[in-house]
Amino acid sequence: MKICDIYKEKKTVFSCEVFPPKPGANKEIILQTIKKLQEISPDFISVTYGAAGETKEGTIEMAASIKKTYDIEPLMHLTCVENKKKDIDKVLEKIDKKGIENILALRGDIPADRKFKTNASDFTHASDLTAYIKNSKDKFCLGTAGYPEGHPESYSMEKDIKNLTKKIQAGSSFIITQMFFKNDFFYVYLDKIREMEVSVPVSAGIMPVFKAKLLSKMINLSRATIPSGLISLIEKYGDNDPDMEKAGIEFAVEQIEDLIKHGVEGIHLFTMNRASLARKISSYSNLR
Repeated sequence: MKICDIYKEKKTVFSCEVFPPKPGANKEIILQTIKKLQEISPDFISVTYGAAGETKEGTIEMAASIKKTYDIEPLMHLTCVENKKKDIDKVLEKIDKKGIENILALRGDIPADRKFKTNASDFTHASDLTAYIKNSKDKFCLGTAGYPEGHPESYSMEKDIKNLTKKIQAGSSFIITQMFFKNDFFYVYLDKIREMEVSVPVSAGIMPVFKAKLLSKMINLSRATIPSGLISLIEKYGDNDPDMEKAGIEFAVEQIEDLIKHGVEGIHLFTMNRASLARKISSYSNLR
């Protein structure tokens, strides 16, 4: 089933994100995670792609298993960093054969150990990848990323939203946002993109902070603002992992409840492959 159709049927779409095992790692661990996530009936599960597609084969196989074995709709991340059209064509052919209908089209993170090789890619932006997929194989439902506080590489929110409109015009039919910890940023962002006539559904990306030491990495990746309430929780519970996890779950639940009260179209939970977090959050927030 195409995810764009799920949004038409559900008042609030609930989804989770997982990442595939690295090459050579034990696949059974992530399969057990999917099995546990199945118990909370997410509307779809997204599978990340890794920097420069380093987990490409694992992503494809994981997405196929989610659909075939667990009967959940998969959303496969697909990045275009350092990819040629022929590379994308091969991936599209593979996932088409496996019955995968949904793609989150992304530029992808530039590998930290080297500069972006423009001559190694036929694509510069996610909008280029979106347009290429739409024009070459108009059978997939395409999603894109949104940034409530602006893309880390964008010099202004206005420029970032203009880039978003290009992705929508190229063929994206829904948006999943980067993590944020203050809902006001999401509401302002939603107002701004609606003013730009971006009318596709938007899922809010929620990341539960279950360990204080992970927070700095999250900030570097997302440029997300940490509100004073979350800072206080980290100062109080940061040295105690069980208490920090409990506090982080409660903070995420409060975020979700407020978003639902404001009519959010979707909640997308970044699980970090911790099914127990997703199960507790879905239970406490009445998502399921």
